[in-house]
Amino acid sequence: MRVVIQENYEKMCKWAADYIAAKIKAHNEGPEAGRPFILGLPTGSSPIGVYQELVRMNQAGELSFSNVVTFNMDEYLGLPKTHDQSYWYFMHDNFFDHLVDMKPENINILNGMTDDPEGECKAYEEKIASYGGIDLFMGGIGVDGHIAFNEPYTSLASRTGVRNLTTDTRIVNGRFFDNDPEKVPAQALSVGVGTVTDSKEVLVLINGHNKARALAATVEGGVSQKWTCSALQLHNGAIIACDEAACGELTVDTYKYFLDIEKKERL
Repeated sequence: MRVVIQENYEKMCKWAADYIAAKIKAHNEGPEAGRPFILGLPTGSSPIGVYQELVRMNQAGELSFSNVVTFNMDEYLGLPKTHDQSYWYFMHDNFFDHLVDMKPENINILNGMTDDPEGECKAYEEKIASYGGIDLFMGGIGVDGHIAFNEPYTSLASRTGVRNLTTDTRIVNGRFFDNDPEKVPAQALSVGVGTVTDSKEVLVLINGHNKARALAATVEGGVSQKWTCSALQLHNGAIIACDEAACGELTVDTYKYFLDIEKKERL
């Protein structure tokens, strides 16, 4: 596992955006340029700064998304895409609508209004497989370490499916629903932990003091369904990009180790 510690949120987002851009460019200039680059994407507050920087690059002509296919992590079950809290709306409002060359047909987001949730999830997995899997999956984690909507005790081998949301998650997300947790949908469609870890690379963003315990569990704790983020320890291409504020629960030795390793990476 690689842990990249940046001074603050803005620098973390810039590092992550630069990394993603470099991967897309390398793909398009390499032997696999004939197929699209497959990018997994999250919602939430953590990736907004990354999206803003990727949009800036795209509008400045520094990065093209014409050969990129995206798959989003999750969507609320029962929310239409026009709802301002649907993840379809979030992604278009914060990212897709601002890209100059993103092809609409290359955007994949689970349908929260489907009449067949299980069939929708099965088809999503099959479509990812049809492209040969995800090249790079960017994600974030919750304060309890959940990836996408894979709450604590979700199987680490799980695939895309219907997830019941915990009371804690609905309370946290209630701030987007008039501060009323009861307005937060009780279920969501979500990629599985196994779906994420099947990706060639996983880049997880962790920022803020409230994520410090989750970062420590991800990096230093044992692999456990209690912390679904801990599955990243088993992934050979896992990268954590974090800010200083999120490092408060790491041991000093761990913190210094990753700073030292990354310093040597830059030399």
